[in-house]
Amino acid sequence: MRSIELSSYRAKPHVAPFVGPPWYVAAAWLGASLVAQSTVVHYLSLRGVVPSVVFAVVLWYAIRVDTWRATLFGLVAGLCEDALSAGTGAAWMIATAASAMLASVLSRGFFADSVPLVVTITLVATLIRSVLYWGAASLAGYPPGLGTLHFHEAVLQSVFNALVMVAAMLIVRRASPSRQ
Repeated sequence: MRSIELSSYRAKPHVAPFVGPPWYVAAAWLGASLVAQSTVVHYLSLRGVVPSVVFAVVLWYAIRVDTWRATLFGLVAGLCEDALSAGTGAAWMIATAASAMLASVLSRGFFADSVPLVVTITLVATLIRSVLYWGAASLAGYPPGLGTLHFHEAVLQSVFNALVMVAAMLIVRRASPSRQ
């Protein structure tokens, strides 16, 4: 029995080839979304809430890659958001990395181009990201008494993010050269 356990322990696991967007494409989309988020997207504000195109890019990548790559990409995106925001500490980095990991885990076993799946993952991941952000920000001294307001903003932003994801998916499908 011991030799069977040892032989299976020493056996090399099957390594699947990398599936997903190349890193330089994802980095270019992240850079463009960071520029758009910090310059133009605030004009799309409704009740003080704007969609997060940066998080939409993170979700797009996270749904298509493994958990490790998704978490790392979310970590980098969150770090960039923290660098562009004043006084957030590492709250965006923590929240975006954890949400990217969650989106990657939720998307396992499904098609990445399924609109209902992407909408569901976007709604859930945006709400979780908001909870984690406000939790990390409150640990850093942000006033915790605005919970109801933050919840309403998170719900509205999750709907905005889902609309951004659906619009992006429909544009890509329409522009895809493989369509007959």
